[in-house]
Amino acid sequence: MRKESLLFLANAGQLLTLQSSSGKPGPRRGADLREIGIIQDGAVLCLGGKIVSVGTTKDALRDPWLKKNRRKVTEIDCAGKVVLPGFVDSHTHPVFVSPRLVDFEKRIEGASYQEIASAGGGIRSSLEGVRRAGKGELAAKVLSALHDMAAHGTTTVEAKSGYGLTLESELKSLEAIREAGCRWPGTVISTLLGAHVVPKEFQGRSQKYVESVCREMIPAAARRRLAQFVDVFCDRGAFTAAETEQIFAAATQYGLSVRAHMGQLSETALAPLLGFNPASFDHMDHVSEDDVRVLAKHDTMATLVPGANYFLGLNDYPPARKFIDAGVPVALATDYNPGTSPTLSMPMAMSLACTQMKMLPAEAVAAATINGAWALRVADRKGSIEPGKDADFGIFDVGDFREIPYWFGVNRCRLTVLGGVFAQ
Repeated sequence: MRKESLLFLANAGQLLTLQSSSGKPGPRRGADLREIGIIQDGAVLCLGGKIVSVGTTKDALRDPWLKKNRRKVTEIDCAGKVVLPGFVDSHTHPVFVSPRLVDFEKRIEGASYQEIASAGGGIRSSLEGVRRAGKGELAAKVLSALHDMAAHGTTTVEAKSGYGLTLESELKSLEAIREAGCRWPGTVISTLLGAHVVPKEFQGRSQKYVESVCREMIPAAARRRLAQFVDVFCDRGAFTAAETEQIFAAATQYGLSVRAHMGQLSETALAPLLGFNPASFDHMDHVSEDDVRVLAKHDTMATLVPGANYFLGLNDYPPARKFIDAGVPVALATDYNPGTSPTLSMPMAMSLACTQMKMLPAEAVAAATINGAWALRVADRKGSIEPGKDADFGIFDVGDFREIPYWFGVNRCRLTVLGGVFAQ
């Protein structure tokens, strides 16, 4: 891998800039979610891993500076392919050792999510492997996942801990994320998910475990700068809204932003938690009409992860159209994890969004790029192709951007550029 100091992408059949013509601040919502800023025969010039100029190939080739320095430039002939901002996968769980194949079979035989968890499967079944593994082994697993994600066009990844659930193993998981991120040319945003479930040794004493998260895990992660966010699985069988507020308050005290798994299994009132200015509520299968209206007044993202619904064999998916039509900002993510969504492919998440949640292809693109960047609070440098932003691109061997979610089960990404570096 090498960073190209001067990089020129030319002859893109469709260059999706994701620039908004409305100029409205904040995440894309409502009709603006369809604005993807297509330039026909597009070109992008990059310097030192940053975008310098964006326009048509014809106009770029007229530029006197480019004419003078063209021999110094690494040029990519996109040959009519589609170029778009690198995907921002804003919800993943990559720190695990083994797939959960027993859960997979039990689910096929008819066991529910709760029944599998009660029988010792689910999240808790991944704890032993992470607790026993060394940091180097975990970092190698995360790095392998990051490379696979890049092969599908992803350039920015949010990575959670959450399969250790002790102070030592949660910090080890975050250290593994940091080590892998340092060896990958893309961008990794770390999240402490100590509040994933209550581990077995704290069964019946959930408040004691919440205190451990608040008084031990959060301060240690903040002190060592291992996480940008704190996440909580707020749902039936995990943590209550009151416990989530307690954890959010501790995170805020230590200068960490918050986000939550919300509404996957049951409905939780959102208003009390919105006071903490969460970056994102994720899953959101179950939400009241009143809370949809409340969310539309905030910048908190509804991050939808249809891969989980698909893999769990559910008939119902998050109500994307309800959110979009109400003006709630929506993002898409893979929810990559060993139990409920073992996919690394953002194009697959987009395909499910279109076919199962009735999102238009343009809406899926915006949700997977610029709104994913807003969900991670990195939209100042990620999620669109504009001067000053990072040189993150996916080049897809299709003639029309709608083909990206159209073709499922096949990877059409031909080249990914991460901060000016070609993915290997």
